[in-house]
Amino acid sequence: MLGAVRTARATLRSFRIYYGDRRRAAAMDRLYGGFSRSGDLVFDVGAHVGDRVASFRRLGARVVAVEPQPTMVRALRLLYGRSASVAMEAVAVGREPGRTRMLINADNPTVSTVSPAFVEAARDAPGWETQRWNETIDIEVTTLDALIARHGVPAFIKLDVEGFEAEALHGLSHKVSALSFEFTTIQRNVALACIERCSAIGYTRFNAALGESQALVGEWMDASAAADWLIALPQSANSGDIYAVAS
Repeated sequence: MLGAVRTARATLRSFRIYYGDRRRAAAMDRLYGGFSRSGDLVFDVGAHVGDRVASFRRLGARVVAVEPQPTMVRALRLLYGRSASVAMEAVAVGREPGRTRMLINADNPTVSTVSPAFVEAARDAPGWETQRWNETIDIEVTTLDALIARHGVPAFIKLDVEGFEAEALHGLSHKVSALSFEFTTIQRNVALACIERCSAIGYTRFNAALGESQALVGEWMDASAAADWLIALPQSANSGDIYAVAS
């Protein structure tokens, strides 16, 4: 019961953070407008409280919102359950379908994860000292290929699954026009594996956005240059997203 109350409070805090800044929303629309246009299909994998869903909808896209945490699913259904342009998938995404345990951070559900390696990497890492994963739930896992079979081929996939991004990308057999995946400096190995996987299925150009800047860092790079950029980042950079396009 106590955990549920803490998660509810943390969810309300997320609403204030992610829905309360109009300039951030406008910057997000500019960023995603480079990858999604009106009428496109977009997958938001790791939708959390749906601020990216909101951005894609403002751009006129149809969205498949993928989120396994029950509290977040309830919030998403409250916000978008009646929208004809949003489909909900209350599942995690991985290498193959099945079931797994999700490690819940009740005080900061943004970083809840199905990756024990992510939790271990965060243990006592600078900036992560206060994070605790204190609950587990059993959840369903699907694949990006299965989502495509159900909903169609998206123009863009946004992937933010707290250290499980490489596993999720191994469930994608063929490239779509563009995708992004989150990286953290406590698990650069995961992001490097994502770059390698993206290259293997046909992505040739890469870029990045640091933190919540909602802006690309510069010119597009090949896979080798993107990997070098990632390795050279200071630990204090903490996190961001890498973008991959097929041409």
